[in-house]
Amino acid sequence: MEEQPAYLYLQIAARIEKQIQDEVLRAGDKLPSVRTMCRELGHNMSTITQAYYELESRSLIETRPRSGYYVCLTPGRRLAIPSSSSPSSKDAKGNPDDLISKVHQDSTNPDITLLSLGVPDTSLLPVAKLNKAMVHAMRSLPGSGTSYDQVQGNEKLRKEIAKWSITWGGNLNEKDLVTTSGCMNAVAYCLLTLTQRGDTIAIESPAYFGILQLAKGMGLKVLEMPTNASTGIEIEALKKALSKDKIKVCILVSNFNNPCGSSMPTEHKKEVVRLLEHYQVPLIEDDIYGDLYFGTSRPSTCKSFDESGIVLYCNSISKTLAPGYRVGWVAPGKYKDQLIRLKLNHSISSTTITSEVVADFLKNGRYENHLRKMRQTLYSNSIKYISAIARYFPEGTKVTQPQGGYFLWIELEKSIDTTLLYDQAIKYNISIAPGRMFTLQEQFDNCLRLSFGLPWTGDLEKKIKLLGTLALQARL
Repeated sequence: MEEQPAYLYLQIAARIEKQIQDEVLRAGDKLPSVRTMCRELGHNMSTITQAYYELESRSLIETRPRSGYYVCLTPGRRLAIPSSSSPSSKDAKGNPDDLISKVHQDSTNPDITLLSLGVPDTSLLPVAKLNKAMVHAMRSLPGSGTSYDQVQGNEKLRKEIAKWSITWGGNLNEKDLVTTSGCMNAVAYCLLTLTQRGDTIAIESPAYFGILQLAKGMGLKVLEMPTNASTGIEIEALKKALSKDKIKVCILVSNFNNPCGSSMPTEHKKEVVRLLEHYQVPLIEDDIYGDLYFGTSRPSTCKSFDESGIVLYCNSISKTLAPGYRVGWVAPGKYKDQLIRLKLNHSISSTTITSEVVADFLKNGRYENHLRKMRQTLYSNSIKYISAIARYFPEGTKVTQPQGGYFLWIELEKSIDTTLLYDQAIKYNISIAPGRMFTLQEQFDNCLRLSFGLPWTGDLEKKIKLLGTLALQARL
């Protein structure tokens, strides 16, 4: 009788494995809960749990805390990770402005499948609850929210953000924070506070094109740093650059970077802060994707290890709750007074009514509940997108395996120009983000960024299959 449970769990595991191999169960699909399987099959929890553990050991499924078991990629379909970048030390000469403008224009056409757009689909957002909160804010605010707010920002919002900071190891209070019109506005205030025309800033490569274009528009020199597609900026390269270059500011997207999806390990964050403190170089940390983690807990931030106030921490709810609300914030450390004066000169105050709505959302616990559902959907999406890329893209394709956020960074054969691939894909109403958008140098021509923020459907899978076919034709 002692052998029976082992036989049963192996039988159950084999049946599920066959369904995965036959693609009855596909990457990203959620398996029935242990309790449901017990009820349907009439076996005890130990037997079903052992079956799931067996499938986990074969890398066929994986568990997500408070979410359940999901089918993941089979070993035969796992793609290699893209190469670490090695940008040139020469001054940047390229300028992808026209390409960026062309891709951005796609967002105004409802017929286009926006694999290029790094924002959540409306279906992922709690629109009805936000509308209800908006009505409440109009009724409760003086003048129904038509008055200016204080320069530093809505006090209730700053208090709630300070409370929320405990999730990433922050030690903030409302006096440490300044609200902004989104995260890019926060980054812009930081750069205006810390730099002058002609200064050099260090940044990951590839990097979010918005930051690159902002820096160039301010007359700053951009030093693109070697970056690992999984772990972010190369520490040794940063150390070397700090010792020989006159770097005024460093900008990092520390968690689930745009475009790679890379996330700096905790020890790397500690080391970066230590290095920058040693050289007295401020760090602008963009943590806009940090709440969208797929693991058991939220990753730390560089700000968590900042003891001297040199880290200016920027964030917003644009990627998690309401992009159009334009609610962001910055914890500027020792540069707070300078930044507040700058904000007063540039915008007087932040938006009153949307700040109140977000404050209430945080205070009532709705934000946390919303994030839990959103993370589950994005995680499932990421697996399905990667699985489709593995099936349909040319042999030799490499893709990142992000542990949060929205983005996949795809590296194709050197012979494939993704700017030309974009031109072909847009004829079929498919928009992608060519790799050339994410650098000021002549690199990443064979790379692209895809967002997995769109809901997974049969039609979307067909679009990715078509994109893979176009990529295959592009190399011929």
